[in-house]
Amino acid sequence: MQTSNVTKFEFIALMAFLMSVVALAIDALLPALDIIGNSLDTQENSDHQLLITMIFIGLGVGPLFFGPLSDSLGRKPMVFIGFGIFILASIMCVYAKSLEIMVLGRILQGFGLSAPRTISVAIIRDLYAGDYMAKIMSFVIVIFLLVPIIAPAMGKLILDSFNWEAIFIFQIIFCLLIAFWFWKRQEETLDPKNRIDFKIDLFKKGFLELMRFKKTIAYTLISGLITGSFMVYLSTSQQIFQEQYGLKEVFPFIFAGLATASGGAILLNGLFVVKYGMKKIINVSLIGFFLISVCYAFLFYNSVNPPIIIILSFFSLQFFCLGFLFGNLRAIAMEPVGHIAGIGAAITGFISTLMAVPISIVIGKFVRLTVLPIFIGFSICSFISLLIIIILTIKTPQNN
Repeated sequence: MQTSNVTKFEFIALMAFLMSVVALAIDALLPALDIIGNSLDTQENSDHQLLITMIFIGLGVGPLFFGPLSDSLGRKPMVFIGFGIFILASIMCVYAKSLEIMVLGRILQGFGLSAPRTISVAIIRDLYAGDYMAKIMSFVIVIFLLVPIIAPAMGKLILDSFNWEAIFIFQIIFCLLIAFWFWKRQEETLDPKNRIDFKIDLFKKGFLELMRFKKTIAYTLISGLITGSFMVYLSTSQQIFQEQYGLKEVFPFIFAGLATASGGAILLNGLFVVKYGMKKIINVSLIGFFLISVCYAFLFYNSVNPPIIIILSFFSLQFFCLGFLFGNLRAIAMEPVGHIAGIGAAITGFISTLMAVPISIVIGKFVRLTVLPIFIGFSICSFISLLIIIILTIKTPQNN
């Protein structure tokens, strides 16, 4: 279990930084998307989006391997194997000469990073449960958000000082530092008596076990819808602010400012979730997310982009709602499946990513001249999510 000399704050920080390598791998690349695209002779802006969205393929598939193996062999070995794959994939990206090789490298980066990303959730579930787990997850994500806040500015600084390849080199160095910290300070959290012998049909049994819990499936589907809608913004933000609004130099600061909106909500969530519960916070946040996006779509339907202050205000409100959703959706989905935390985190992550990637690719293709398609996507995804909650409440009134 957790070492006695590791404080709760250090544990939260360590789990956050295990997840944060993912954010660094995604967000630090944003200022360089057009430059990388030119280097690889891409033809469309939608090709640049692939450098962001395709990493999520690896992030979705990887847990299917690392989750079951972590339930069998332990949490720590899988984290180190994942970091190793990420480093090799980053080297592939540095030397990529075509879009196809770069996309393959990004998928493998995501595959490797799925290990620390998934297993950090399993580690937290090994030690905590219920609303208290959601509180820990909230504080983890608050620290985690420091990386996406500074990553674009860091990427631009590296880009201006060196070249786009240096961004991947920096990611490797950051990864090695986190791996060393994890090795020195975190003991194995999987109790030997809870280890599951690895078998070929382990995934099948885990999937069938998970399917027994309607709450887990429902909130996993909602997580996929919300993550997919957010990924549209993530993959098109550079295009929106640098090309549609012509704000290339200040783009990293805009991105950071919007990230703080989510961070503020996540911090508040850590304070509120034990008092009000995950379910109530999720319901209120989804309603707010839906109403804000519908309001924007109604006001600016068939019109040009509004002034920058207006679009930033709407995005800030949307991301404030998202801050209450991300950690809670994952925690409430994992709550019934603590006895299979590794495979549970793997399958729920796979399902949500399998939904999110095509959602983001389809909506992203419409983001050409205005941001309106993003808000229409927000509206549709949040509306379906609310329908899922209504159906879940009708079928399981006690939500057990």
